[in-house]
Amino acid sequence: MNTQPTKELETFDNPQVGRDYTIRIDVPEFTCLCPKTGQPDFATLTIEYIPQDHCIELKSLKLYTWSFREEGAFHEAVTNRILDDLVRACAPRFMRLTAEFNVRGGIYTTVVAEHRADNWQAPELVQLP
Repeated sequence: MNTQPTKELETFDNPQVGRDYTIRIDVPEFTCLCPKTGQPDFATLTIEYIPQDHCIELKSLKLYTWSFREEGAFHEAVTNRILDDLVRACAPRFMRLTAEFNVRGGIYTTVVAEHRADNWQAPELVQLP
């Protein structure tokens, strides 16, 4: 069993490929380094996606996010890089990554990046009484 940080993301087959459903994953302990100061940046990542053929395996996601701990990255760059890697791994119908970074110098940063597969239409929202 691998317990070292890695950039490799594993997937498994979507058990309901014919249905649009949402998977939400919270990663409350994401860390990377400020590229200017080398100090740690802390964030909560929220991944929301509608899978197509594959889903992200959670242990590999944990090891993947851990791999950023010693890397310097601007918030905008690391958020988009993670989204690109997740999309490359599982090719979802839709994916949104929200990265809420903790305060640094009195400023909070939240970065939201999205991916939509070609030809995918979001389902109509159902309002219940």
